[in-house]
Amino acid sequence: MSDNAFIRFLKEAGELSAFTGRFFKELFKPRQEWRELLRQCFYVGNHSLALVGTTAFIMGLVLTIQSRPTLVEFGAEAWLPKMVSISLIREIAPVITALICAGKVGSGIGAELGSMKVTEQIDAMDVSGTNPFKYLVVTRVLATTLMLPVLAVIADAVALYGAYLGANIKGVVSWQLYWSQVFEALSYSDALPAFVKTYFFGFAIGIVGCYKGFNSNKGTEGVGRSANSAVVVSSLLVFVLDLIAVQIADILGFT
Repeated sequence: MSDNAFIRFLKEAGELSAFTGRFFKELFKPRQEWRELLRQCFYVGNHSLALVGTTAFIMGLVLTIQSRPTLVEFGAEAWLPKMVSISLIREIAPVITALICAGKVGSGIGAELGSMKVTEQIDAMDVSGTNPFKYLVVTRVLATTLMLPVLAVIADAVALYGAYLGANIKGVVSWQLYWSQVFEALSYSDALPAFVKTYFFGFAIGIVGCYKGFNSNKGTEGVGRSANSAVVVSSLLVFVLDLIAVQIADILGFT
């Protein structure tokens, strides 16, 4: 990394930190935009649900099919539901859900706010007496923070159902036996850290998308660049946060 690139990285990190600080400052100021928050929650959840559900189902199905031959080789086919459920709940479902939302929601927020920025709609809101940061940024960041855990829980359920179908492609596992093995293998130490970190994933996706869109420039070219960089940066942050969450969970004895 050249000196100029490193300086740009530090500048970008500083501006994003200041933007995040402004978010928390505006968050507790009256008046709250509850109607816009509910609208954004519906947008984030409804627009991502089909894609998240489809992807989770396929991941559960494929993971089960791919894992079976190895377990059969070691004579441990009976462990298939337990192994797949732990893998899905701990890592695969939360991370895949976050990446889908980064691509779907993060790019949408970046493009929407970027187009409002270059067409001076944000400046018009500021002049008219409306707080654009409160109305546009706070509501969207809260929406992604609140809805991503909900989507992750749905992804867990759908992925486990896909794994059930995968387990019955070349074998026979009853519905009751499958779920009893799944819940026997899982514990709060598996589900709780995975659930908590989805809040941070959602916050990162929302804050990065809003930051990129809110600071967009150079016309329509800047809008496209904002949407693209929102996806790249938020996806990278998801992996970084996941790494940190795993280390913290290990220190606290959740693994």
